Amino acid sequence: MKDVAREAGVSVGTVSNVINRPDLVSERTRRHVREVIDRLGYVRSESARQLRAGRSRLLSLLVLDMGNPFFVDLARGAERTARAAGLSVMVCNSDQSPAAEAEYLSLFAEQRVHGVLVTPADPSGSNLQEFRRHGIPFVLVDRVAGGVGGCSVSVDDVAGGAMAVRHLVSLGHRSIAYVSGQGHLLQVRDRRTGALDALAEAGLPPDALREVDADRLDVHSGRDAGARLLGMAERPTAVFCANDLLALGVLQAMYAAGVRVPEDIAIVGYDDIEFAAAAAVPLTSVRQPAATLGAMATELLLDEAGEQGAAHRHQQVVLRPELVVRGSSRIRR
Repeated sequence: MKDVAREAGVSVGTVSNVINRPDLVSERTRRHVREVIDRLGYVRSESARQLRAGRSRLLSLLVLDMGNPFFVDLARGAERTARAAGLSVMVCNSDQSPAAEAEYLSLFAEQRVHGVLVTPADPSGSNLQEFRRHGIPFVLVDRVAGGVGGCSVSVDDVAGGAMAVRHLVSLGHRSIAYVSGQGHLLQVRDRRTGALDALAEAGLPPDALREVDADRLDVHSGRDAGARLLGMAERPTAVFCANDLLALGVLQAMYAAGVRVPEDIAIVGYDDIEFAAAAAVPLTSVRQPAATLGAMATELLLDEAGEQGAAHRHQQVVLRPELVVRGSSRIRR
């Protein structure tokens, strides 16, 4: 900065204002200093600025699986909102591992990030309770705060699961498989609860929902679940999957085996990722507003981390999902 000031013939304070508070500098001086900055290739030391301010201009977003397009859309919503506030977003992937989540939260504390958006992998909430002592604000995304406290933005997954199975029941299905993911994930459990609620509404017993566990929430696990469905002596007539990647894997398994969708078996996914509509048989899915989740969570985080943070009041925002019916469950007549 001293080199820039000397070359431009101005004070170091003027250079600092051009970089940090340009409204305090005349347009002519601002343009001249910027030309010198560009010519010298000066880049501000963010670490030095962070030492003075005590906190970075970086938000951290920790998601369960960056291989899932749902979280990519969520990140886009967060990033747009953060950029409008002059902040950047660092996206990290816990890979659905509580241990990896703990490591990342420790890293965020070391870096003194401005705030954290997190979709928790740890069902106990102990990682976040430990993180809270650092005084860095955080907001839960795609999860209700519950015992952890603080702000959260989520979707009513119980209602979403009920929508999916209610739709299948309305089409006449009475034997439905639920392809789940890791049981420790609250979203997976809530979608199952909604599915059972819809069966009860229709006067059907809980065992009308036949559960097929999946190791992960990805296409490979969906194909594996599809193979197991194909091997059942009494195959269900419909499948509800905990997310779209599982549903796409099940769809691939059925297609490879010559099983017609939806004539022989109907399939419903969850999230309504972009690939759902582009599948060989367009996938019926429960839509989550992923970008809106990311944007709203970031707004809450910025409010808590801002200058008026003392007046911040925690909110638990719950959005309503929407069923999008496509060819994988609807037989054309």
